[in-house]
Amino acid sequence: MTNFSQEWDECYRKNTQMSIWPWSDLVSYVMRYARPDSPKYRVLELGCGAGANIPFFSHLGVDYCAIEGSPSIVGKLWEKFPELKKQIVVGDFTKEIPFEGQFDLIFDRASLTHNSTKAIMQTIKLIKESLKLGSKFIGIDWFSTLHSDYNGGMKAEDNYTRCNYINGQFTNVGRVHFSDKGHLKELFSDFEIEVMELKTVHREIPQDNHTFAAWNLVARKAERND
Repeated sequence: MTNFSQEWDECYRKNTQMSIWPWSDLVSYVMRYARPDSPKYRVLELGCGAGANIPFFSHLGVDYCAIEGSPSIVGKLWEKFPELKKQIVVGDFTKEIPFEGQFDLIFDRASLTHNSTKAIMQTIKLIKESLKLGSKFIGIDWFSTLHSDYNGGMKAEDNYTRCNYINGQFTNVGRVHFSDKGHLKELFSDFEIEVMELKTVHREIPQDNHTFAAWNLVARKAERND
C-alpha cells in the first residue's frame, strides 16, 4: 500500500499546484548550511513536484536525483529534463529510496508534510540510512500547529495529521501533517538539529484572521555515543 496521495496526481494531471520557480527559503538554506563543494556532490529531493528546484541544482552542477509519487508529473519532467530521466523516478519515499549509494544532501519542500506521523518516521529512518555521515537533511515549510488550518479538516491517523479539507490551501491534497517544536525534535531524535526556525505570516487584508505558520529545519547525521 502506497502512502502517496492520489489527490496530488490528480492535481498534476489538471495542471494545478504547478510551481516552477525555486523556493527562496530552500535556496537560502542550501547555500547557507549545505553549500555544494564539488561536482560529485549528490543531492536527493523527496517529492519534486513540477520540478521547481531542478534549475537551481542544475545551475550548481551537482548530481541531482528525485523521487516523486505522481506518474503524471514525472512524465512531464522527463520531457522537460530528458537528461535526468534516470535520476527522477516514480516511487513512494516512505517505503524505499531506490538509489544506490549515499547522498551529501537530502531535502524536501512541503512534501513529507503530506503524510501521517508513522509514514514520516519511516521516511526519516530511510533518510538517515541514505545520508553520508555528517551530511544534512533540509526541510522547508513543515506546517506548524500554529497554522490556522491545523484546526480545520478532519483528524486522520494521528493528532498531527488532518485530511478532507473543503476550502483553503489544503483543498483536494489529501493528508496534511502539522508539527510543534517537541514533535519535530522527537521525529529527528536520531539527528543533530542544527537549525529550527518558525515563520508566521498573519493576513491583515482581508481580515479573516488567517495565519500561515511553518518550520524550516536543518538536521545533520551525526555519530552517536549511546
